[in-house]
This record gives sequence, C-alpha cells and structure tokens, in this order.
Amino acid sequence: MSVWEGLTGQEESVAALRAAAESVDGTGGMTHSWLITGPPGSGRSNVAAAFAAALVGNGPDDDHTLRLISAGTHPDVARLTTQRVIITIDEIRQLVTSSQFSPSVGRYRVMIVEDADRMTERTSNLLLKALEEPPERTVWILCAPSEADLLPTIRSRVRSVRLRVPGIESVADLIVARTGVDRVLATDAARQAQSHIGMAQRLATSEDARERRHRTLTTVLAIRSVGDAVNAAAALLAVADEDAKAITLERDAEERDAALRSLGVQPGGTVPPALRSQLRALEEDQKRRATRSLRDGLDRILVDVSSLYRDLLLLGLGAPTEPVNLAMRHELERALPSVPPAAALEVLDAISTARQRIGANVAALLALEALLVTVARAVR
Repeated sequence: MSVWEGLTGQEESVAALRAAAESVDGTGGMTHSWLITGPPGSGRSNVAAAFAAALVGNGPDDDHTLRLISAGTHPDVARLTTQRVIITIDEIRQLVTSSQFSPSVGRYRVMIVEDADRMTERTSNLLLKALEEPPERTVWILCAPSEADLLPTIRSRVRSVRLRVPGIESVADLIVARTGVDRVLATDAARQAQSHIGMAQRLATSEDARERRHRTLTTVLAIRSVGDAVNAAAALLAVADEDAKAITLERDAEERDAALRSLGVQPGGTVPPALRSQLRALEEDQKRRATRSLRDGLDRILVDVSSLYRDLLLLGLGAPTEPVNLAMRHELERALPSVPPAAALEVLDAISTARQRIGANVAALLALEALLVTVARAVR
C-alpha cells in the first residue's frame, strides 16, 4: 500500500510532496523546512506523516515505515503532538536538540510539529533559530491552520503546502472504507461535520456523538428568552464537558495503568513515595489535555451552531444550496419564520465573537451566555 493512500481530496498537494520526496538532485523542490496548512479536519497530520514516510522509507510503497511513524517508534522521525493548550518551550527545545542528530536508517531525520500555531512567540523564536541553520540531513515539517498563525520570520523560511477542504462524497468514501458503515450514514456524517474527516468518522461510528450534536442544535433552536439563553448556556457547557470526558477518560485510565506497569506497581497496589512524583506529572499532563479537549469541544459546538444559522440564512434568502443539517430540514423550516436573514447574520457575528473570547481564555459559561442572549434577542 502506498504511503499516500487515504489522503482524501489532496491530489495537488500530494503531487508536490511526492515530487520533492522522490527528487535526488534538488529538481523536485526539496527543501529543509515545510509548512502544511489547511482547515481543521483536512488531514494535516496525516499528510505530514505520509511525507515523512516517503522521506525516510524505502519508496512510496513502504507502508511499514508509515506505521512506525504513526506509532511514534521510527528512529529518524520525531513527532510533537501536544495535548495541551500551548506547546511549551521545553518541548521545542528538546525537539531542536534531537534535530542535530544524523539519521540512523533513512536519508533524512524528520521533525514534525503538529499544531505549530499553539507556540508562543518566545517558543517560535527558539524554533526559528533551528530553521535558520538546520543540519544538512534534517527536515522540519510544521502543521498549522493557516500561514498567518505563525510568525512572519518563520513563514519566510518554509515552503508552504496548502490543503483544501475535501468534498463530502470523498470523505464519505473514506469513512466507508475505514469503518464499513452504511453509505447514507457516512454521507450524512460528512455533511454535518462539514468535511472534517475526524469528526465525520466520529459521528458515523458513535450514536452518542450524533445524539449530543442533535441535542445541541435543538437546544439552541428552542431559545426564546434570556432565561432560556442562560439555561441553554449551562446545557451546552455540560454537553461539551460530556463530550470531552468521552474522549479523555478511557485514555487517561489506560495511560495510568501503563505507567503503573512500567514502574513495577501491581494493579491496586500502593505507589511507593519515590514514584509518586512521576504519577503526579502524568496527572498534570492529563489535566492540561482535559482543558484543551473541553475547549476544542466548545469550539466544535460553536461550529455546529454556526452551521445551523448558516442554513437558516441561506434558506431565508432562498439560496439553492443544500443545508449542512439536511437531516433537520423540518426543524429548520419551522424555525425559519422566527429567524429572518438579518437575525441569522447577527447570530453568526456573535458566534465568531464567542469563539474569539473562548480562545482568549474568557470563562466559557460567560461567553456562551453572551452568545445565546444575542440569539434570544435576535429571534422573533
């Protein structure tokens, strides 16, 4: 199997990366630093892993190398995947130190930084020094939603590859191939996720995820007063918390069990005092991951609510576009008289403001209340 398989809807980007990976004399545009950009769900990390496999493996059909990279066990590929709100300077410092080593089994040593937009300016400046004077056989691959999310000095030292939003049918094809779910369900999930591959797969395979999304949208549609808005804000925060726990709790338990086994502690046994600091460090990491998971869940809820009012706006204007929430067509038509286009636009602006506030660390409940009060005042 080719390392490039499964990169849905990214033919042009894959062609550029393939040419660079296969070039031996520099004619393919190979360079020491790359930036892969694209909207959430476009597959940035998967493209980066495939490119790394093509650089360090034995040809484009070396899927064994890709599996090692995905598992984080390839000796020539370091992959920084943060589960925190930000990438710390210590994580980048460790990666920069590792980048100085020569490759052991492949042509290159590859350093992948996912979510590079989560670096602070100080951390970015540390990475910049590594990009300015890289070892001859080291390749950096950064991933971010857009070029604007990184410092101009970093952008000037990388070759950019822009990913596109894959089509709904392409995402549905991928989900069916991966999971074997019903084609209609896969297509509906891809449409509701707005071609976000990871979210589409989750909606297609988890009835709980579909139920939480439907509950979110019906809760917002039912708002008619400020009291409704306050109650709905608490309900949406609970949904986001429930969704975050569904993602993190099982993983946290597995990590703790694995840590105990590696420390030689039997299940249910007492942890020796000398080892408790290591478990506390793990618990701190898990708390940071839970914070990010909750924030990501809130953002996903706001994206879903945004799709709802986008549908109402387009239906109100009589646009011939198919709604994102096609499965809720009847609910949308019932709500249409209460939400004129001007009101839908006002709500969409308020959603954008709420996302910015949550990203700036404003209390999530206050940001949601402010948004939903706008919804209550905008509807008739």
